Amino acid sequence: MTSLSLHFFRICSTSKEISDLEGELLSIRNLLSTQAALIHGLAEGVQIESLSTSFSEDSASRGAHKSENRETSDVEKWSVELPDMLDVLLAERRIDEALDALDEGENVAAEAKEKKTLISAAINSLQTAITERRQKLADQLAEAACQPSTRGVELRAAVSALKRLGDGPRAHNLLLNAHYQRFQYNMQSLRPSSTSYGGAYTAALSQLVFSAIAQAATDSMSVFGNERQYSSELVVWATKQTEAFALLVKRHALASSAAAGGLRAAAECVQIALGHCSLLEARGLALCPVLLKLFRPSVEQALDANLKRIEESSAALAAADEWVLVYPPTAIRQSGLGTMAINHYKLSSSAHRFNSMVQDFFEDVGPLLSMQLGGPTLEGLFQVFNSYISLLINALPGSLEDEGNMEGSSNKIVRLAETESQQIALLANASLLADEMLPRAAMKLAPMNQGNIKDDPRKRAPDRNRHPEQREWKRRLQRSVDRLRDAFCQQHALELIFTEDGDTHLKAEMYLSMDGSLDEPEWFPSSIFQELFAKLNRMATIAVEMFVGRERFATILLMRLTETVILWLSNDQSFWDDIEEGPRPLGAFGLQQFYLDMKFVIHFSSQGRYLSRHLNQVINDIISRVAAAFATTGKDPYRILPEDEWFMDLAQEAIERLTGTTRASNGDRDPNSPTASVSAQSVSSARSHGSS
Repeated sequence: MTSLSLHFFRICSTSKEISDLEGELLSIRNLLSTQAALIHGLAEGVQIESLSTSFSEDSASRGAHKSENRETSDVEKWSVELPDMLDVLLAERRIDEALDALDEGENVAAEAKEKKTLISAAINSLQTAITERRQKLADQLAEAACQPSTRGVELRAAVSALKRLGDGPRAHNLLLNAHYQRFQYNMQSLRPSSTSYGGAYTAALSQLVFSAIAQAATDSMSVFGNERQYSSELVVWATKQTEAFALLVKRHALASSAAAGGLRAAAECVQIALGHCSLLEARGLALCPVLLKLFRPSVEQALDANLKRIEESSAALAAADEWVLVYPPTAIRQSGLGTMAINHYKLSSSAHRFNSMVQDFFEDVGPLLSMQLGGPTLEGLFQVFNSYISLLINALPGSLEDEGNMEGSSNKIVRLAETESQQIALLANASLLADEMLPRAAMKLAPMNQGNIKDDPRKRAPDRNRHPEQREWKRRLQRSVDRLRDAFCQQHALELIFTEDGDTHLKAEMYLSMDGSLDEPEWFPSSIFQELFAKLNRMATIAVEMFVGRERFATILLMRLTETVILWLSNDQSFWDDIEEGPRPLGAFGLQQFYLDMKFVIHFSSQGRYLSRHLNQVINDIISRVAAAFATTGKDPYRILPEDEWFMDLAQEAIERLTGTTRASNGDRDPNSPTASVSAQSVSSARSHGSS
């Protein structure tokens, strides 16, 4: 203690001794007065009893007066001593001692006030001194907390002392503001530029902001604990700082990347920010949803720009694509045995480029899962693929006139696929992309084998239960491919059915006119069905090379083309009007020729393994309808028609003549043919249906 303090306490001690001496002198004077009154009373004959009573009352009065004086002395002493004592403690920054002195002064004043003694002036004086020094200490603490040099332990001590003074809200606000001012000061050295790397800027800014938030959370917990009021204020403050951080990242890092379609750069910035932000969860601050909400529009912009670039690049390449399937350039290598292909798939040039861009695209979309953008990503890619399918449809010669009506068509210039080989290459592109390439790339969007599931195969869910969204997406891709296949089949069916002048090759007249002569015709399938067989045979040969390992698609293609022609016949009302109500009835030769044509279609499609149940049913329904039309003449069609073996032999002979092959030497059909019993079965069912 300083010499000034010692002198101060000596004065206080001397003052106390003088006060005590004055009290004792007052007591002696009262005692002498009492004794004089007693002697005077005896002299006047006052009774002993009344003297005794008077003496007791005087003694009680004297004790009360002494107690009042003593209490008055304590309060006055504190009101005089406390201000000087606090001034010394505050000057020396002895905060804890100053707080203890204030508490003790408060207790003295409270006890005196509770006893309701007549010392209000002294109490008021003491309380005034306490209030003034309390405010002075609070201002001193607030000033210290606002200093940039006050950190760590000093900051927490100042805030804790201010809270002890009873101003918790102000203390907490000063704590948060101190951390805010500190990282704002540190950010002055962080200067983004148009040439700086966005990821580096995001990393540096994340380190500053989220470190400050983390330290503020730690300090708040150490001083204020889990008090709801302060926890809520911390969350609001941290959210505000996170939002301000996100705006800076968007302005200086994400905006340019998003506008240019730089999905990888944008995703990297987001990942860096989320990585720092997620560390706050250990302190009870889950702020990642705030970042995701604010970053989502920028990432969506980058996503859309990226998909748009894929679409435009594919369209530009389709304008020069020769529709010839080749291995990808990166899949060719030199070996001791010559050049060989590493990957076993072929695509045309625009499809290879489309696939390459999609593969690169999915390398960049990892963060999109955490942003709940997996669904929009798949939807966007589906739209891009659908647009590419529209380009392939427009490459079919017969589809240009309907270009404006094509779903997803963007009226792009595209090179025509003039030959059947080129047109089938369009289908090979579409089917391989939809069945294998795109779904394989999209699996990068599926968080597979998380946690312990990766280490325990028994815990893995079956594939059919794991990714329903991707399974539905793949089905949509295949439906888009179906658009191309249907356009292909429609074009080739129309080429078969119609002439260049718009007339039709498939007329009822060619059956109705056969009975005008008595001479039996040479039995052979009609020319349109010969051409259908020849076209399907050519396409099957081409498909063998283009659909290696995917023969099912080639089979469905041939099946759909055959169905398209037969369905057109089934739905051609003018044909049926002539057959059923024509100028002349259908004769026996016409009935047999029609039956032979239908049996020929069943036979060659069965041999090619593309006879569907639907096609078989449609043909049987057509045969029954023709038989019913013949029956209106009063004749039984099934008595006119030869046995089914006759039609099967003719159909097989036609196939051999059209393909330049011969049947087995014993004249029998191939016993391993999948159509060994189809024809007879079909005739039998048709006859039973007609007789019923």
